[in-house]
Amino acid sequence: MAAAPIFEGEVDLHVPDAGKPCRTWYKVLGKLDKPTLIGLHGGPGAGQAYLSPLYDVYNDCGIPIVTYDQIGCGRSTHFPEKMGDASFWTVELFVKELENLIEHLGLREKGFYLFGQSWGGILGGVYAASAPSGLKKLILASAPSSMPLYAKGCKELVSQLPEDVRKIIEDCERRGDYESPEFEQASGVFYARHFCRMDPMPEDIQLCFQNVKEDPTAYMTM
Repeated sequence: MAAAPIFEGEVDLHVPDAGKPCRTWYKVLGKLDKPTLIGLHGGPGAGQAYLSPLYDVYNDCGIPIVTYDQIGCGRSTHFPEKMGDASFWTVELFVKELENLIEHLGLREKGFYLFGQSWGGILGGVYAASAPSGLKKLILASAPSSMPLYAKGCKELVSQLPEDVRKIIEDCERRGDYESPEFEQASGVFYARHFCRMDPMPEDIQLCFQNVKEDPTAYMTM
């Protein structure tokens, strides 16, 4: 297959209570002349870089790929001033952003598929439940169907960590201290066991953590 055309761009997003102009950055692989696969990244706030393995779908099947940085992370508009504002950071905000991108790229006529990973799966599920025009398939990867059960499961996994690591995580969570070196190191042990077991982690995966660390606004609020 010939080298795929790659296009990067931005689209304006109207958010009345944002207090400033908003833009969504996106990347397109292939020509959008057939049903397209849209990748929805996790976090929120992890950014789209780690979804690059989806490009193999184009190489193997010729399906065009669209990935994008959801607002609040990566190369899209950031809102650090909205930390803790649960009325701003809503699922509906991200659904609106997704719909805006679909309209901008003109994907409804040919149709599109959604691939949602982790938080992206929650976003994709909520959007799919509205039976949007053009949606052909929804693929969910590591997406929780119940946040209470997800939180319960994470606590169970934390309880199985070495005692010194477990105590650091539990103590920091009680204090709301998520930025100390001790918490970062202890969390690294958890992620190495239950998130990605490759050592070292691929650069695109490391970038996920870097994105959230640099701007945790959406992640910490939601």
